[in-house]
Amino acid sequence: ITSPVAFDILPLKLHPFSQSTPTGLDCVGWKRRISAPVITDGALDKTALTDDVGSEEDLYEDFRSSNHRYGHPGGGGEQLAINELISDGSVVYAEALWDHVTMDDQELGFKAGDVIEVMDATNKEWWWGRILDSEGWFPASFVRLRVNQDEPMEDYPLKVEGGKEDDSRRFGMGQTTKDQMRTNVINEIISTERDYIKHLKDICEGYIKQCRKRADMFTEEQLKTIFGNIEDIYRCQKKFVKALEKKFNKDHPHLSEVGSCFLEYQTEFQIYSEYCNNHPNACMELSRLTKVNKYVYFFEACRLLQKMIDISLDGFLLTPVQKICKYPLQLAELLKYTNPQHRDFKDVEAALNAMKNVARLINERKRRLENIDKIAQWQSSIEDWEGEDVLVRSSELIYSGELAKISHPQAKSQQRMFFLFDHQLVCCKKDLLRRDILYYKSRINMDDMEIVDVEDGKDKDFNISVKNAFKLHCRDTEEVHLFCAKKPEQKQRWLKAFENERRQVQLDQETGFSITEVQKKQAMLNASKQHHAGKPKAVTRPYYDFLMRQKHPTLPTTLPQQQVFMLAEPKRKPSNFWQNISRLTPFRK
Repeated sequence: ITSPVAFDILPLKLHPFSQSTPTGLDCVGWKRRISAPVITDGALDKTALTDDVGSEEDLYEDFRSSNHRYGHPGGGGEQLAINELISDGSVVYAEALWDHVTMDDQELGFKAGDVIEVMDATNKEWWWGRILDSEGWFPASFVRLRVNQDEPMEDYPLKVEGGKEDDSRRFGMGQTTKDQMRTNVINEIISTERDYIKHLKDICEGYIKQCRKRADMFTEEQLKTIFGNIEDIYRCQKKFVKALEKKFNKDHPHLSEVGSCFLEYQTEFQIYSEYCNNHPNACMELSRLTKVNKYVYFFEACRLLQKMIDISLDGFLLTPVQKICKYPLQLAELLKYTNPQHRDFKDVEAALNAMKNVARLINERKRRLENIDKIAQWQSSIEDWEGEDVLVRSSELIYSGELAKISHPQAKSQQRMFFLFDHQLVCCKKDLLRRDILYYKSRINMDDMEIVDVEDGKDKDFNISVKNAFKLHCRDTEEVHLFCAKKPEQKQRWLKAFENERRQVQLDQETGFSITEVQKKQAMLNASKQHHAGKPKAVTRPYYDFLMRQKHPTLPTTLPQQQVFMLAEPKRKPSNFWQNISRLTPFRK
């Protein structure tokens, strides 16, 4: 088996596939061309994957013994290409994506947007670079290679006082030069999309297709965990790249109008949210499987048969996460070299904002999914819970606080703790002695309610005088709930919270946000395990405090989470007296 490897190294026209990352995955920006290996007669074919479990190991050994490699060992071909350019006297520039603040005199500090001359990229994690008269090490994951390596440094936008760019030089550069810069960015967008499509195809056909043939090794649930909705992403990206190519002007690339494509697909790009949220689960499942040799050999055999570069499966699965984060960077670069008079200017500007919003939405959904574990833990700390779990209908705590609830027919007032989630308001009662313990009392369906602001004075429905009051009125049953806050500002906060709850519900409907049944069950299962582990009731206080929007003292991040909870809770001396008396029925209800 032979596999000649070639690299297209174009110093003036780089093709970043993805942002520099600690994984070293295509992080430095040259488009790699791999010649297809020729498999001679008698060599193992793809049907080997359907043999018994030992076949993957045999196939892997055959490939290994033949010194077959795709790319350089460890995936370091990109670094080699950069260092060859540097050794030939070429100057390679990278642009900082984030601030790098350091107190080490051996490291190079910089701010986002600074341009760094890369002098040594031998190590894929840390590169050696120079800014003006300063030299030092810096993390490769903090920078991306500039698309326009031939752009003169004097034409690069300067930072002026106030942090804004000085546009005088940018718009002062010659039209021919600026058109060439825009051509480079357009070519980068088109070429990286084509590479990305090839990459997604390799994952779907090289891994998923082969895994489905091995029902003895993978369940459908496992495959869903490992690969998420990457097949949906593949279908979406195929349509997107076709739309881009229709807008691509091959004769005059700088005249291409690609901004409208991003605007057209901004909603469909939201499918990345599901993938990004699932990605940590995929990493954990892969980590578990690759502890068993037969899975290691199987995955490697899949990679070799699909003629993929020498990167592990978890590295390949990271690229969709990187890709959706790269679009705003590419569009920002494109906007920089698009004249305001260009027909594509307004669309590119709108597309940049749209893709930033997509990224924000993905981050917001990730935060929401992280919160469901906390909500599940909070529910597990509530005594005497009745009915369905909070997560069946809700995924966000909007507001919480103490109110007086007035009930018919005697207009009796009761102090209760209320927790406003999307779709429902949960009512709890504090324990008389242990005020951090709550008992479930009831809940109200907010989808059926309208909010009524009540003026201070005598209320006609309840025939009593009220202050700082509001009502929840059910449109279907005419049921009315009356609440009173202690202060006017507290009432206003509640009224604002009810508005936010309705707005959140509407936004979730518009964006299609939902939590899967698997995620709900897993969150409740995790909370149940913690609850039954014999953890003292006092330790549930941090979850209660989280929901009450209270802050804990800052603690070292190296401490395990359970230790943080223990430290955050004031130390209590164990007392059998209080434990015994709290069991008495009169004190519990």
